[in-house]
Amino acid sequence: MRLTSLASALAIGLLAIPMTGCDENALEPNSDSAVRPTASILTADAPNVELGRELYFDKSLSRNGNQSCASCHDPKWGFTGPNPAVNDRGAVYAGSFRQRFGNRKPPSAAYATFAPIRYFDATEGLWIGGNFWDGRATGEELGNPAADQALRPFLNPVEQALPDRSCVVYLVREGNYSDLFHAVWGMDLTDLEFPKDMKQQCRRSTGDFDAEFSPEDEAAIDAAYDQVGLSIAAFEASAEVNPFSSKYDAWKAGMEEFTDQEELGFELFIGEKALCSACHIADLADSQDLFTDFSFDNLGVPKNPESPAYKSDPTFVDLGLGGSLFDLGENGKQKVPTLRNVGKRPGTQATKAYMHNGYFKTLEQVVNFYNTRDVKDVCPGPYTADEAMAADCWPAPEVAANVNSDELGDLGLTAEEEAAIVAFMLTLSDR
Repeated sequence: MRLTSLASALAIGLLAIPMTGCDENALEPNSDSAVRPTASILTADAPNVELGRELYFDKSLSRNGNQSCASCHDPKWGFTGPNPAVNDRGAVYAGSFRQRFGNRKPPSAAYATFAPIRYFDATEGLWIGGNFWDGRATGEELGNPAADQALRPFLNPVEQALPDRSCVVYLVREGNYSDLFHAVWGMDLTDLEFPKDMKQQCRRSTGDFDAEFSPEDEAAIDAAYDQVGLSIAAFEASAEVNPFSSKYDAWKAGMEEFTDQEELGFELFIGEKALCSACHIADLADSQDLFTDFSFDNLGVPKNPESPAYKSDPTFVDLGLGGSLFDLGENGKQKVPTLRNVGKRPGTQATKAYMHNGYFKTLEQVVNFYNTRDVKDVCPGPYTADEAMAADCWPAPEVAANVNSDELGDLGLTAEEEAAIVAFMLTLSDR
């Protein structure tokens, strides 16, 4: 973490960072004394949440002024990808340059601030925490994985594609909420000296970015950039993003009843047959179930043959956590997502994609895959999920190593039980 940004954050009490979070021994995979580093407490006071909201929805914070955080993490869709046509195919979203694509489906930004700083649980032998599908936003930089994650898309050439962090700060200064930034962080961005052609440098599609700053302004820009991430995470930590307002929450509070099908689905979900809660933890004693254990798993998901990642590079293999850690033993493992809002979308006919690569298009397909992955024949080619369901087969896993065969693959669920689990998961959408 840069000392300038840490000092400015501590000065106004926005971070409570346990020192073990930066202790390398706490992250050592072979250490028997690994300590769980908890994420910092993000300030959710109204001005900081409002600033984070402004940043989250501001399309100007991109190379072509056309993409915000919400462009890929829309509230109406459970804070994930909002385009049914994209979800129905590759599920990977274009960036500010519309011909550029990443290689994964947008994860949900809701409930993301609850993830701990990434650490290795020596007892379980598992990596826990962090954000992004591969956990690379560890939370070590700013004290919370959501804050680390919030800053990455701004400079990613296949996302918001800005050439430098100073462009983010400059565009915030030029926005209609720079006074709010000043009020929250105590920094007047108009005091920074930017080149006269700063906007042109930040917006142009070709050529090198060559703006220069004094050491003092450089330090202030670094601090302000981190503060942008912290404010976005503060918005993401607010009740607006994490309201715990689903039918499930009402049922737990004794305010609503499940249908018989939903009740059966819940019993299966937490039971020994479906084993869903082995990773998507549901605890009736906890007032705020998150339906994830923040671990990583290789479920044996096939390649999505319609993903731009594979079309541009047929040899591409998504190694997930293994690629982030450069560890063969973690290859193919992706973050276990929260199931909150897993079915949330505007209209029951709108397609919402599932898994890191968006291979599945319905929850029914997901549950059937969990139930029958190791029972059905292997498809003879790179079938889509719809084609695989029609042919009663499943394609081979994208990454054959480290596939979880203990908790899924041959569950013996009936069609009625599969439908009940789907019905229960639909109760997890915030209202």
